[in-house]
Amino acid sequence: MSVVSDAESRPIGMSPSGPPTTVLPPADPTARHLLLQALEAAPELRRDRVADVVARYPRYIDAWAALGDLGRDPVERYAAYRVGYHRGLDTLRASGWRGSGYVRWVEPTNRGFLSALRGLGRMAALIGEVDEAERIALFIVQLDPSGIPDTE
Repeated sequence: MSVVSDAESRPIGMSPSGPPTTVLPPADPTARHLLLQALEAAPELRRDRVADVVARYPRYIDAWAALGDLGRDPVERYAAYRVGYHRGLDTLRASGWRGSGYVRWVEPTNRGFLSALRGLGRMAALIGEVDEAERIALFIVQLDPSGIPDTE
């Protein structure tokens, strides 16, 4: 009897033209629905509603990225993005990523992680962590050489 591990069931593309590409699994549909609802709340309620989704689904990377976008100051934004980035690394590793290879924006399920990483780099630069911002900029190019659209 063959047992397939969780990491073995995740899509990792192998191509003779470059490193493998990792695609993160889709989010829990309920979490995704709640995040979309929270993002549609009135501006004065939006951050708290997103924080409620994060509290209910603390492994939901997209919610952490959204919380970073809605943070009240650069330090709060940095903290939320950093958690999203680390949750993303955990999920990438569970999906078969071994520290190198592509994680492309074109895959919708990768966007929460890449958004959190991009936000972390922006906030690092803003609070004077220049070396961190530079490492993140390089990491983003290594993950997706075709680029990540600027949403801010």
